[in-house]
Amino acid sequence: MFISPAYAQAAAGGDTQSTLLGLLPLVLMFVVLYFVMIRPQMKRQKEHKLMVAALSKGDEVVTAGGILVKVSKIGDTYIGVELADGVEVQMQRTAVVQVLPRGTIK
Repeated sequence: MFISPAYAQAAAGGDTQSTLLGLLPLVLMFVVLYFVMIRPQMKRQKEHKLMVAALSKGDEVVTAGGILVKVSKIGDTYIGVELADGVEVQMQRTAVVQVLPRGTIK
């Protein structure tokens, strides 16, 4: 009674230019996301993979848990590390976060 009837608007013609302009912000956001987040992460992963592959016996490293250890044995997926004199454990190679200069651990 108080509400006027609502009629559907006629469909507008498919304007290709407005569709492309509507997609432009989405494409632009993906490009920015790639250069700000995805590309640097892939670079860090590549550097970490090379660092882990270059591990050798006697290297001093920091584990993911923050423990400073010396590498005593090298395997394909596991390495033997020496925590203290006579205390040796095995851990995954990928758990190595950083290789320290020799002589850091005393």
